[in-house]
Amino acid sequence: MISILASSKGTGKTKKIIDLANEDVEKAKGNIVFVDDDKRHIYDLKHRLRFISMDEYPTKNMDEFFGFLCGIISHDHDIDKIYIDGLLKVMDTTCDEIPKLVNKLEKLSNKYEIDFFMTISCLKNDLHEDLHKYLV
Repeated sequence: MISILASSKGTGKTKKIIDLANEDVEKAKGNIVFVDDDKRHIYDLKHRLRFISMDEYPTKNMDEFFGFLCGIISHDHDIDKIYIDGLLKVMDTTCDEIPKLVNKLEKLSNKYEIDFFMTISCLKNDLHEDLHKYLV
């Protein structure tokens, strides 16, 4: 399953995704991964979450970021959910490339039974209409 929380900057998306991840880690049977663009929120997350700060890895575009996610999944077959805060920042892209990534993530989600939840600082009206079915 793919879920996208999209709204303008400063509307509380990060707080919401942190709260969701912290709730899920308490009831998850598998592992939860939280990907962020930097370490600002590391202490807001429960220690059982696997936190990854993308500023430590040299991914610069959508294909590299997708490959990075595939590497995470190949290393841990017990992942239930992957949370991605600030998708446009972690892969340095624009709203126009998101449908291509989501299409790839949906295939991963179906194959490995992993849910992806991501935030995007982008107005809902600016997102491609194919993505509207994923909005929460």
